Amino acid sequence: MPKTPMQKMLESIRLAYQFSFDSSRGHIPPEKILTAMAEVPREEFVPLEMQSFAYDNNALPIDHGQTISQPFIVALMTELLQPTPKSVILEVGTGSGYQAAVLSNLVAKIYSLEIIPEMAQEARDRLARLGYDNVEVLIRDGYHGLPEYGPYDGIIVTAASPSVPPRLIGQLKPGANLIIPLGEPFHYQELTMIRKEVNGEIRWQEILGVAFVPMTRRR
Repeated sequence: MPKTPMQKMLESIRLAYQFSFDSSRGHIPPEKILTAMAEVPREEFVPLEMQSFAYDNNALPIDHGQTISQPFIVALMTELLQPTPKSVILEVGTGSGYQAAVLSNLVAKIYSLEIIPEMAQEARDRLARLGYDNVEVLIRDGYHGLPEYGPYDGIIVTAASPSVPPRLIGQLKPGANLIIPLGEPFHYQELTMIRKEVNGEIRWQEILGVAFVPMTRRR
């Protein structure tokens, strides 16, 4: 029986893990994350003219000059976040809402920040229509985070920043991770995991070279 587009996408994520990391270390995508992704209809999160490419393992253009991330990167960032069913997560950069939809199957609550009002409303409507009722989309400059609901069990940033927004580290719980692509727009960027240890110590780990759209700031 031919594989479905979703099955092909999940297979391509497994292959991307295999070729991006030292396979001898057994770095494979956790099945719970692939299961969460399998439950999200990615074609709902891309423009109509892109729907035939929705399950390709590629980033795709969406409205307002933004992109929806490559499925492999979505899986990897989700894994690095180390989500649990009780986690409350802060997302900076809602975009179409796809990353939040994937996370919604794994955590208790997501607060997702989007600076473009039209995009925020579109994502809010889309997520509500599809039943992702544990995601709250707010129109905010994500550089400052969302202190009123913090600290968080993890923070995920889906746009590149030349440096780490310091307030985000302050909004992390001890033992939690901040996942962020660091680097200049249209230059080399490094997906980075920043961990706040239980004793408050901050540890950095560079994971993989990536290419993200730049974080949009209020003028």
